[in-house]
Amino acid sequence: MPMSAALALAVALAMDATAVAAARGAGRSSAREGVLLALLFGLFQAGMAALGWLGGAALGDWIDRWDHWIAFVLLSALGVRMIVEARRGGDDAADTPPGSLGLYLVLALATSIDAAAAGVTLPLLPVTPAVSLLAIGVVTTVLSGAGYAFARQLGARIGKRLELVGGLVLLGIGIRILLTHLGAG
Repeated sequence: MPMSAALALAVALAMDATAVAAARGAGRSSAREGVLLALLFGLFQAGMAALGWLGGAALGDWIDRWDHWIAFVLLSALGVRMIVEARRGGDDAADTPPGSLGLYLVLALATSIDAAAAGVTLPLLPVTPAVSLLAIGVVTTVLSGAGYAFARQLGARIGKRLELVGGLVLLGIGIRILLTHLGAG
């Protein structure tokens, strides 16, 4: 039963990354992009949680002050960009180029900022922080990859409309993060 707490935390932290991976998978044709995103998301989630664990309360205070603003700006900007791209072109998924490594890193950072705050709580779980970090990384990688693959298959059928929905999802996640941290959500 002790592992269930670490898995619950891992699944909760993976949700934003999975939604963003699915949004990126909409209308994409590259399985390579999905694998890269999933690996980066898992690595960043575990890495940021490790930073929170190692940084303790000092890092936790800084994260609490700024994480919602950083995530809101990054996810909202990317969401608006996806919406604009979807509204511009036709319905052919093949005309949507894959993103750059820089874009993938921004997405990984934006979806993992809350993991640093959660990392501060790792010593409170009934398993070692190392086990929790492994669970966070693996669960995020698997769920993000699955979200990307599912949206990619669905996107092959409905193209740009799913990319538009993906952009709206990113924008919504950014707004939800901001409102939650400001006490309105």
